[in-house]
Amino acid sequence: MKAKLLLLVVITFFIQENTFSQQKTNMELMDLFDLEYISNPEISPDGSKVIYVRNFKDVMTDRDYANLWICNIDGTQNRPLTQGNQRDSNPTWSNDGTKVAYHSNQQDDKTKLFVLYLDTRESVALTNSATPPGAVSWSADDKQLAFTQFVATAPKSLLKIPSKPAGASWNEVPIFIDEMNYRSDGGGYTKPGNRQIFTLGLDGGTARQWTFDDKNYGNPSWTKDGKSLLFSANLHDDNELEPGNSEVYRFDFADGKVTALTSRFGTDSNPKLSPDGTKIAFIGYDDTYQGYQVNMLYVMNLDGSDVKTLTADLDRDAANPQWEANGKGIYFQYDEKGDTKIGHVALTGKIRTIVEGLGGLDLGRPYNAGDFTVSDNAKFAFTLGGTDHPADLAVWSDGEVKIITAVNDDVFSYRNLGKVEEMWWKSSYDQLDIQGWIVTPPNFDPNKKYPMILEIHGGPFAMYGTAFSYEVQQYAAAGYVVLYSNPRGSTGYGQEFGNSIHHDYPNHDYADLMSGVDALIEKGYVDTDNLFVTGGSGGGLLTAWIVSKTKRFKAAVVAKPVINWSTHVLYADNPAFFTKYWFPGNPWEEAENYAKRSPITFVGNVTTPTMLLGGEADYRTPIAESEQFYAALKLQGVETAMVRIPNASHGLVNRPSMLMSKSASILSWFNHYLNKK
Repeated sequence: MKAKLLLLVVITFFIQENTFSQQKTNMELMDLFDLEYISNPEISPDGSKVIYVRNFKDVMTDRDYANLWICNIDGTQNRPLTQGNQRDSNPTWSNDGTKVAYHSNQQDDKTKLFVLYLDTRESVALTNSATPPGAVSWSADDKQLAFTQFVATAPKSLLKIPSKPAGASWNEVPIFIDEMNYRSDGGGYTKPGNRQIFTLGLDGGTARQWTFDDKNYGNPSWTKDGKSLLFSANLHDDNELEPGNSEVYRFDFADGKVTALTSRFGTDSNPKLSPDGTKIAFIGYDDTYQGYQVNMLYVMNLDGSDVKTLTADLDRDAANPQWEANGKGIYFQYDEKGDTKIGHVALTGKIRTIVEGLGGLDLGRPYNAGDFTVSDNAKFAFTLGGTDHPADLAVWSDGEVKIITAVNDDVFSYRNLGKVEEMWWKSSYDQLDIQGWIVTPPNFDPNKKYPMILEIHGGPFAMYGTAFSYEVQQYAAAGYVVLYSNPRGSTGYGQEFGNSIHHDYPNHDYADLMSGVDALIEKGYVDTDNLFVTGGSGGGLLTAWIVSKTKRFKAAVVAKPVINWSTHVLYADNPAFFTKYWFPGNPWEEAENYAKRSPITFVGNVTTPTMLLGGEADYRTPIAESEQFYAALKLQGVETAMVRIPNASHGLVNRPSMLMSKSASILSWFNHYLNKK
């Protein structure tokens, strides 16, 4: 009897376990608030520990928060260093590995610079200024920190306006603007002032300001002897008209002199001092005013002499340079065909790949973004991304990769995800090879027919890849097959591929995208009567372009687009950049060129039901662009609607609910037209 009872218990347990394992459900929009990701992995100088930032959201306050965590390199003793609904960021180890500088608003709403002493786990706020400090650099002896900070100046105005009488109630005084770049996306209208260089001792007190002019200085780093700082900036007098012409500079404490170490026309940035203090690695390119130009890795002597190009043969953007401890080579990261990798280049120019699979720093769409650091003994900490999870912490040591965290296993234990499959096809325009990814709904059956969404990335010089995407997974959960891709102009495929849209965007990327749709349809499981298209920013521009060229899509959502290039370049937050790099001249000089690349020119061809979506505080593609297309569609009787997200800048990620609202709005519009005759 007991044996039978035991058998019954075992069978019942097995059935319950099996039933439970089958009770996974598809992702829901509110799951966004449960998703976490890792960023800013910082490995200690001796390679024994890793500090990282764990990012999370709070559904009640609709805010993004982040805390610092620490673990041993083998993943043991993984625990928080800070706790609470606050934003901690930018951890930076001291050279001796006993302290960590970081930014936090843990005391009040102001972001301050803190130093955490690892022996006592005590954090001390070193600053209490009205504006937050920038990224910090430790001096070689760990006694001082260098950083930049915004210093406000008195507003200037040529207006001579009488003052209001005592006790009178008048409107706010007019704002006088005489700068080209007077507002920035995500930052709003700029306040008068500039970012200046400061240093501060660990005993706190008042930070010392070292620069005082009307230029904006880049994040400084110390030289070995502590007598100078290195930084990159555009200190040229014509910096507003030539925004891409930055240099590497040295600031000397003894006389306050700023010396340019580079002088070519182009971008020189991100200087990193070699371990022995004799050389500088930096990133840049010779500017030819092309829309896309590959960033290469260079090295030069401390005085700026003997500049050598190290990655000319790679034909990929080099980023995040970090010296090998012996000074014989430099580690860096680069994007390639939807993946982000850590590479190494010897000073002789020999290049090899160390680690693949960096990513996971963008929750919304499948942009592949990652980060890494390296210790003195060549151990790496990096963000590991994948199509089935946002960024987790991983380490590389002696040729082995170990995944340390799995911060979303709790969510994915009860949620099904759409499966992601890589696909390549030939463009119908010129047979160019195009890479894309298909995302199928959970419990996908290839013998059935599914509606399809074409999702187009922005930039346009950007890269989708093998990355988790909350938005794409929501579409898959709702029963759609999703196609996303990297049409010509995307990064990660070399300068020729990326620059093939120079002064020709949008144009043949349309053929790239339509060829991808055709290739997917050939697989047999797409319902050709229910095709949908959407994209944001440059993807919004391409979506508006597509519906003016074809009627094959049932409905479209044009998110934060460019609709009229002439108005965009004069109304966006960096007019000198857009007119110089994306067009051969100004709108009044190249009226036909601007018009032939603007969807507003062809709006008369549109019959597809089209929703416009944008943020009301977007200064990159201002909402006036959406308003133009909306009004034009209304005037010609096309089914249309406009969704305006209050307080949202271009990324639509100022608060978590903005991203959720975007995805919900797109699904609402598509579901409304799904199977509609």
